[in-house]
Parts: sequence; structure tokens; C-alpha cells
Amino acid sequence: MRRTPLLAALLLLLALAPFPTAAALSAPAASAWFDGGEVGPVGGVFRDEHGREVVLRGFNVSGTAKLAEHRGLPFPNAQAARDSAAALRRLTGANAVRFLVTWAWLEPEPRRIDQAYLDRVAEQVGAFTDQGVRVYVDFHQDLYSRHVFNRDSWYTGDGAPAWVVRAGGYPAESCGLCFHWGQNMKSNTAVTAATYDFWHNRELQVDGGPLRVQDEFLSAAGEALRGLKNRLSAEAFELVLGVDPLNEPYAGRYDAGQTGLTWERDHLWPFHQRFRRLMDEAGWRDKTSFAEPLVFWNQNVEFFAEPGGFPGAAPWGDGYAFNTHFYDGKAQSGLLMPGKAGDGQYARTFADVRTRAAELGTPAIVSEYGHPVRGLTADKHPSVLKATQQSLDSALPGSRWWAEAAASGPVLSGSQWHWDTNYDRHRELMNDNPSKVKTDGDAMNDEHFSVVRVGDDGAAGRTVDARRVDRVFPRAVAGTTRAFTYEDRARDGNAELVWNQVPAGMPAVRGLVGANPYAVLVWEGAESAAPTELHLPAGFAPAGTSVVSDLGAVRGAPADTGAEAVSGGRARGVGGVNRVLLRAGAGVHFALVTTGSGDLAAARAELAAWAARTF
Repeated sequence: MRRTPLLAALLLLLALAPFPTAAALSAPAASAWFDGGEVGPVGGVFRDEHGREVVLRGFNVSGTAKLAEHRGLPFPNAQAARDSAAALRRLTGANAVRFLVTWAWLEPEPRRIDQAYLDRVAEQVGAFTDQGVRVYVDFHQDLYSRHVFNRDSWYTGDGAPAWVVRAGGYPAESCGLCFHWGQNMKSNTAVTAATYDFWHNRELQVDGGPLRVQDEFLSAAGEALRGLKNRLSAEAFELVLGVDPLNEPYAGRYDAGQTGLTWERDHLWPFHQRFRRLMDEAGWRDKTSFAEPLVFWNQNVEFFAEPGGFPGAAPWGDGYAFNTHFYDGKAQSGLLMPGKAGDGQYARTFADVRTRAAELGTPAIVSEYGHPVRGLTADKHPSVLKATQQSLDSALPGSRWWAEAAASGPVLSGSQWHWDTNYDRHRELMNDNPSKVKTDGDAMNDEHFSVVRVGDDGAAGRTVDARRVDRVFPRAVAGTTRAFTYEDRARDGNAELVWNQVPAGMPAVRGLVGANPYAVLVWEGAESAAPTELHLPAGFAPAGTSVVSDLGAVRGAPADTGAEAVSGGRARGVGGVNRVLLRAGAGVHFALVTTGSGDLAAARAELAAWAARTF
């Protein structure tokens, strides 16, 4: 094994300021941080051009695209998108976003693509790639379409254009006694009929002649993909990861004898295959299809759950990622889970995600997760989000991690719902009704999920504790991750949620960590031109961070230890984008990162002994 002294191999990379914004669609300046190049599925994980295993962490951008307020866009203009992208990078260290677009705004009339809409989408996507943030595009729908709903409805949707709904001739919508908007998926006959027609590719009579509804959606999506590729620079397009073909697919209603499993086999998987071919034809051959299963497959509310998730399917191959969502419906209900989430609460649910992805031979990504930050059950937010993120990091509860770390499993990618800089500042005419102006929260079905809010001074700030959204995670691993954990010590009111205590049998490590957050990464190293990277939250100032590795140990870093002053609009000292870089060759390696201080040599010896007996 090649050993390199840590002070020569460890780089604490100081922060990146916003990139120059002279051209909206420009690519990031040349970087020593190894952020460029393609990322895609290879052997069941995401890997970059350096062969490193990549974890994608970030947010959905954003629920505003569901609304008519900004004509189906997350932001009112390109400058707002640039401001939001810079704030996201600074406040969270995110390296990827799921960017929402909708069919209704893409094709407002039959067979006519709105090229101005594509111009604005490309500008706003470019705002994120300009910050070095990767993007995957999501063709979003909820409850099929806003145009299914009447002007006085309690609920609304997004997705299909008005002309599709008119041609469908659907019955008057009504959900009856629905206490959550999601119940419309199964209870609203207008929604279920329109959704059923989409999956059965119903022929519609429209001006210009008949067309089939799913065929027309795919045609419009292909035009959008070609248009985006042509509008983005080659450097920006490199940072586009791929496409989520359709948000939260479900049948609407089943044919006689059909189940969720046979519906996935007969309708959903053929749709994903068609979309994959469409991507290839549109010049997106090297991009990933973030294919979703039946949305109800891993519901934790039993009476809403249905079998799905493509069990037993043949491996999908490297063109796909298994892309699922998770929300704790019991916690959100206020009735089905009266208490808070606890250590390992979602370990079993996320173990199913890992298993399905492994069986399909793809990486896994949880492209939506979260919990309301305001409202009836907002008090559960700290514990629910911590438990969700814990299960993204590891398959184990914190109480078992140190003893069973070899079973920690792959680190999952994820996009939290959501990053909405319009939060509490909306002006949405719900279902185009001027008497129902929505201004608070997400302005969509009374939701409050955004972790960001712009204040009266125009500055973006968090709606939640910074420790819940700016977290240590392995951005890229030169080799293969064996285990990872992060104890963020986030608070629930006055209480600290600490679920992963260092064992008493490791007193030096326990003393080093103390009452501070810490992360541990164990990986099987591989030779690479690029290092292993851990994102450091803003609270981990480089000078106050201890790193203990099999390669050595250091508290802070000398000013000249690999740090680089880069021109072109970058500066030192901006929080949220610091990193630890570790260079190591073959063999098993470990690294602990913490803001605590203590006996580094003793801690290193304890960690080495633990790694030797565990891995």
C-alpha cells in the first residue's frame, strides 16, 4: 500500500465564492477541485471521470415550478436563479439539484413547443452549473394537472396542459373527505381517469388531428431535451446528470386482475425504456435516466401502500438509476405517529431501497424526502429529517454503527424537498381563481417544506437549524465506500439528538469528539488522479477541524498546505463549500473528521485497531 504523509496529502480546500456571472450560461472557471466532467452509473454506483464513487446531495428546485406564478419556472428571472444557486452552495454545500419542469408550460398548445420557456429553463439551469452544482431535470406532475381541478377546489395539481384535459372530457373532480392532497391519487375520479388514459396512451381529438397522449408527452420531452442541450455550453452540459422522466408515477386505476407489480411490468417499465431511447436520440446518451417505480411501493402508511419497486426485474444496465421518494406519512398525519422519530427509525425502509437498486444493478437516489417546517406536525421535523439523513448515510442505526460498520452499506444520494427562495413570498392564483390568492409557505396545497426563505433584506436564510441541511458527506471517494456515518448533533428544541455515541472502549476518540459533531469514512482505496473528498459544513472551519486518518492526523492546516488562491471570482473564507481531500492508494483507509480537539495520536491508534478488526 502506498503511504503518503498526511500533511502532504491532506488538502483543506478553502471556500469558493460565487462564480462570475457575466454570461448566464457560462461554465465554471477552470478548477483544481476536480468538479468537472461527466458523472454516471457504473457498476451500481455513480462515478466521475476520475473513477471516483460520487454521492449526490442537494435539493429540489423547486415547488414554485408547479405554480403558474412564474409560468412553470422555479424563479422569476435568471438573476433570482443565480442568487438562489449561490445561496444554496454557500448555505448547504449541495453538489446537485433536481430541477423541475412541467409539460403544461413546455407545450401550451398541441404540437407547439414554447421556445421562450426553454430559453428561461436553460438560463436557470445554467445558474446552477455556473456554481459547479450538477443538475438533473425532472418532468414533474402531481395529480395529473392543475387543469383537472375546478376554480373553487380545495386542492390543485400540475403537469399536463389544459388542452389535454379538455380533450379528455373528464368528470367533475371531487376528492370527497380527503385530509391530504395525496388522497386525490386514489379518490378523485377525474385524476384517476386522466392518469389511466396517460398510461394507456389514449387517442385524443385535438385541433390538427388525433394524437395519443403519452406519445405526445414523449415527443414534447424529446424536443425539450434537444433544446436544452443546444442552449447550454458544452461545459455546462457536462454538469447535467440526466432526467427524471416522470415524477411519482401511479396507475390511476388498475385493469381487472392487475396489481402494482404487473402495472410496473406492463406499463411503467416500457415507458422508461421508451424514454431511455428518446434520451439517446436527443443527444443525452451519456446521461442517466433517474427512473422512478410506482410511488406507493415504500409507503409507511399501510392502507396507502401497494406492491412495487420492480422486484425480480432483470438488471437495468448502466443507463439508469433507481430513483425513489420517501416521506414519513405517519409522522405527517399527526395521528398515526404521535411521538418523534428515533435512532434507526427508517433503516429498514432504506434497506429496501438499497436492495432494490442492487438487484437492478443501478445506483439508488432518494430524489424527494423531507417534512413540514411549519404547521401541525412541524415539531417532528428535527427528528424525522435526522432519521432520514441517517438512513441515507448508512443502513445501520447509530447505536449499532461502530460494532457493525462492515454492514453500513452504500451511501445513498438524495435531494431534499425543497429549496424555494419564494417561500412565504408567493402570489399564486390557485387554480387561476383571483379569489384564492396563495401567499404563504410553498403556495401549493398548504405545504410548508422549504428549508430556505428570503428575508425582507433580500438575503437568503434557512428555515431550519443549519446542522440539518449543511452536513458532512463523501462528495467523491477514490475507490469504494465501505462505511460512513455522521453524527450532526442537531437539536430538537432544547434537546440534542445524539444517536451515534463513540464506544466507551475508544476513550481517546471519545475524548477527541467530545460534544462536537463528527464523521467517519472507511473506504477501499484505488489509484486515481483525484482525491477522496468530504464536504465540510460551514461550522467546520478549516483551522478548527481535526482529521484523523490511517495516513496521519492533523488539527487545522497550515496556510500553504494544499490551499490554493484561485482567480476568476473566487475567494477564501466563504462558509459552506470547504472540503477535506485525502489521497491514498489501494487498501482499506479510514478518516475521522470533527471540530473537537484532543490526543490525535492516541485516537489514530484506536481507530486503526477498530478498522483492523472490523474490516
